[in-house]
Amino acid sequence: MRTGHPLAVEHPEDALPALDFGPLINAAKAKELGDQVVEAIDRGAVPLHRATLADGRFLPGQDTSAYLPPVTLLNPPPSSPLFHAEPFGPVDTIVLVDTEAELLAAMNASNGALVATLSTDDPDTYDRLAPHIRAFKVGRGKPRSRGDREELFGGFGASWHGAFVGGELLVRAVTEGPAGERAPGNFPAYQLIP
Repeated sequence: MRTGHPLAVEHPEDALPALDFGPLINAAKAKELGDQVVEAIDRGAVPLHRATLADGRFLPGQDTSAYLPPVTLLNPPPSSPLFHAEPFGPVDTIVLVDTEAELLAAMNASNGALVATLSTDDPDTYDRLAPHIRAFKVGRGKPRSRGDREELFGGFGASWHGAFVGGELLVRAVTEGPAGERAPGNFPAYQLIP
């Protein structure tokens, strides 16, 4: 996985480098998430992968304080924010479970997600468990897109006040729905545009 600045090329004639990760929103967020990683490891999480910024592509003299190298942790403790909240950075966690009930409890620890994936070879298992996963969209065996312009996109609870839609769905949601009723997804009530 490549981390860095999109203009950090070795030769000016080179194409822009393909990057997997850029900076977080600011240096404070990178430090906060980095501290959560260290705390989770100190409390028993097993680091399966830890990249370094030395492997990244940066401009000469560039401030890299808003960057966090990718990390994957096995079994962060349940009290860690990395167990129950989206990290908004290049941190993946793997939680081991023994039963379907534990699986659903772990998947629903945050009380709602934008997207989730349930990987199973058995369609009946997917059909039985997927409705119990608190996510706006659930994929079977592969990640679902958050930004597919032909699908609704939203969340649960206060994390998102309204679904995001694109293309034809956006036009339909704003112009064809009955006035005062909820649009598809979790849009609040709206008025038709004349």
